[in-house]
Amino acid sequence: MRRLWPMVRKEFIQMRRDRLTLGVMFGIPVVQLLMFGFAIQTDVRHIPTIVVDQSRTPESRDIVRALENTGNFRIVAYGNDRATLDDAIARGRAQAGIVVPSDYARNLGRGSTATFQVIIDASDPLSSQSALAAAAGVAQQRNLELLAAATGRTTLPLEPRVRPRYNPGLRSATYIVPGLIGLILTMTMVLITATAVVRERERGTLEQLIVTPITKTELMLGKIAPYVGVGLFQMTAVLLLGRFVFDIPYVGSLALLYAVSLLYIVASLSLGLFISTLVRTQQQAMQMSFFFMLPSILLSGFMFPRQAMPVAFQWISLLIPLTHFLKILRGILLKGVGAGPILPQILVLCGFAVALIGLAVRRFHKTLD
Repeated sequence: MRRLWPMVRKEFIQMRRDRLTLGVMFGIPVVQLLMFGFAIQTDVRHIPTIVVDQSRTPESRDIVRALENTGNFRIVAYGNDRATLDDAIARGRAQAGIVVPSDYARNLGRGSTATFQVIIDASDPLSSQSALAAAAGVAQQRNLELLAAATGRTTLPLEPRVRPRYNPGLRSATYIVPGLIGLILTMTMVLITATAVVRERERGTLEQLIVTPITKTELMLGKIAPYVGVGLFQMTAVLLLGRFVFDIPYVGSLALLYAVSLLYIVASLSLGLFISTLVRTQQQAMQMSFFFMLPSILLSGFMFPRQAMPVAFQWISLLIPLTHFLKILRGILLKGVGAGPILPQILVLCGFAVALIGLAVRRFHKTLD
């Protein structure tokens, strides 16, 4: 014990001095608990919904109100025609649409079967299943009420017609595989460049870079340039496997996808470089990288719908580049949208790339101390 105790004391002192590792050890359990507790929600509610009420009668407003009261639909806008509804779903402003035809009240009044339509963005299967269940539940409840009030009626008064779009079979692979492109790029690009500067320092080659006439900006850009090609190769591999192994239908422009992905790769590499300027060892760089990976996986919408998260976490997720890249990936690959609907996300990725490169250059000093 006389020999063991000094060793234990020395480890505690070293742990106290390494504040970054100490913060990670105590901070990660708290962050994990909060994120896992709030982010992992499969009960999706308050789905943004646009309504096209062509009947404009008390009966049509009643069925829309009944769907909204389930808590699964959140009315965000009213449209005049299906083109408005289609555009809102394609741009991501709404994930569901309710269409009440013009003959809805007339069919109810004369004893015929009245129909209403629920259109769902099925690129997210969890949200789709929640909307499907809500529409079926409302129709069943209304049918029971109307049948109880009517005498001698044999046909069902209401018939919900649900139309899942972009993923009619509600396959999980169609939702997950495009997201894997963003996740794989995030994990590899950030981790590779996070160790770039500290690896040079540990190997002693940073001194040679310091005495060269290269500027800090040129050094940072030179660090990330070779890995841009690596990121594009990884994306191509995932796209090919998704198409020929998982049979994912790609309906959008691959040229647009590669152009936007280039921005995301640069942003991810720049984030890794910024992390490398904050730490002193490769171990700390890996710890910081994994500390960033956890929110990216849980809060970006890769696995769990953002609509199921508390509002505060939805706002926090906007600070994660992967959140915006996933909207671009699924918009191009599954919905076939052009540059217009995803322009806000493209501009955000541009901002991330420029800001992170600027921070990395500002933090890096061509000195060893």
